[in-house]
Amino acid sequence: MATLIDKTRGADVRHPEKQKRPETDLLRKPEWIRVKAPVSKGYAATREIVRTKNLHTVCEEAACPNIGECWSKKHATMMIMGDTCTRACSFCNVKTGLPAALDPDEPQNVAAAVAEMGLEHVVITSVDRDDLLDGGGAHFAKVVRAVRARTPSTTIEILTPDFLRKDGAAEIVIDSKPDVFNHNLETVPRLYLSIRPGARYFHSLRLLEKVKDRDPSMFTKSGIMVGLGETREEVMQVMDDMRVAGVDFITIGQYLQPTRRHAAIDRYVTPEEFKSYETIARAKGFLMVASSPLTRSSHHAGEDFARLRAARAARG
Repeated sequence: MATLIDKTRGADVRHPEKQKRPETDLLRKPEWIRVKAPVSKGYAATREIVRTKNLHTVCEEAACPNIGECWSKKHATMMIMGDTCTRACSFCNVKTGLPAALDPDEPQNVAAAVAEMGLEHVVITSVDRDDLLDGGGAHFAKVVRAVRARTPSTTIEILTPDFLRKDGAAEIVIDSKPDVFNHNLETVPRLYLSIRPGARYFHSLRLLEKVKDRDPSMFTKSGIMVGLGETREEVMQVMDDMRVAGVDFITIGQYLQPTRRHAAIDRYVTPEEFKSYETIARAKGFLMVASSPLTRSSHHAGEDFARLRAARAARG
C-alpha cells in the first residue's frame, strides 16, 4: 500500500512520527524569476467566479507564480476531482491525503465557469485519484463533454494524471475528444524515485504514445522542470523520448521549491540556458516549444494552442 503524505504537516498520515521531510534552505530567487503580487480587478473577478462555482484551480493549489498575470485576464486552470491528491510528489504543493467523494455537479460547474469567463481555450487538470477504480477517467471525460456542450467553440486542453494500473481509463479520456492531451513527465528518469516516487517514467511515456495510437489527430503535450539536479544530456534524452512517443509540444520551466519540506532546488537555470533548450527542441522536431524560467503547462496555453495549430498546418 502506498504511503500517503500530508503536505500540510509533512508527515505520514497513518504514522505522523515517520517519514517527516527534512527542511532545506530556500535559495534566493534571481531577478528573472520574480513576479508581482496579484492585485488587479480581473484577478478579483476570476477569484469570485471560482469561489461561487465551488471550484479548485491548480493556479492556487500548486502556488503557480503566474497566477496574477493569468487571473487578471480571466484565465484559470481548473483542477477537478477535489483538492487532495493520493500521491506525494516531492515537488508539488497540492496537499496529499484521503480525498473526498467526487462531486457529481462538478462537470456542469466547470462548464458554467468557462462560459462565464468567456474562455476561448480552457485547461483542465486534476489531482491523482488512485483511490478510484478508474483513476477518475470517467469523471474527467464528463467534464470535457460538459464544457463542449455548453461552449462548443471553446478549445479544450487537458492535463491528466498517469492512470497508473487503471486499465481502460486513458482510453475513456481520449475518446472524450479534447483538443490537446497533456501529461507531464516532470523530470528525468534518474530523479523519479525522489521527485515522483508514485509514478513510472516509461508508463507516462507510453500514455502519451497511446494517445497518438488511438487518435493521431489529437495534439499531445508534455513538460519537465529543470533545476532539480538533472544534467543537460538527460534533458536532451527526455526530448528524444518524447519525440519517439509523438509528442507535439514540450514545455520546460524552472522548478520552484514551494516550502522547506519540498525537494530542494539544485540551481536556478539561466534564461540563456532555457533559450538553448528551446533551440535544441525545435531542431528535434517539436511543433511547439515553450522554454523559460516561468514556463508552466498552462501559461499562455490559448495563444500557444493557436501557434500549435498553425505549425501543424505549415508542415502539411
